[in-house]
Amino acid sequence: MEKKLSPGLIQVYTGDGKGKTTCALGLGFRAVGRGLKVFMIQFIKGEDTGELYTAARLLPDFTIRQSGLGGFIRKGSLDPEDVARARQALDLAREIIMAGEYDLVILDEINVAMYFGFFAPDEVLGIIQARPSHVEVVLTGRYAPEEIVAAADLVTEMKAIKHYYTAGVKARRGIEH
Repeated sequence: MEKKLSPGLIQVYTGDGKGKTTCALGLGFRAVGRGLKVFMIQFIKGEDTGELYTAARLLPDFTIRQSGLGGFIRKGSLDPEDVARARQALDLAREIIMAGEYDLVILDEINVAMYFGFFAPDEVLGIIQARPSHVEVVLTGRYAPEEIVAAADLVTEMKAIKHYYTAGVKARRGIEH
């Protein structure tokens, strides 16, 4: 297997602003354009979104797997099925990362999954620190734990300055989902 990235780094996109998943998708799109293989696991998410259709067009170079039931999850009132699915997604992340077949692995909303207590930051750190040296890993979502931020090579915080949602604009097909 040809190693295309040297070294593979750790990137984190966090904060309360819009654009964390979009940024990771853009990075994945760029990687595919340069001949890299991308695997994205969407923790918590289970909705019909535009990126699923785009990734389907880019198979086998860009794969997305969702693990959530869809809808909103509230801390303190977790559905056991959400917890089980998040744990399965973490197992899949470990498998995909350690296999080393993908150059870029995006763990979308994994920071939120850790915040909800689906698994501890130490479990995620164990995976990303033991990864093959050529595998780049991106972790997205609000509430990035300090341990993850400290281990990352790049951390970008999206900061909400103004958002049309506060003016009543609902999520729009092709823009937010």
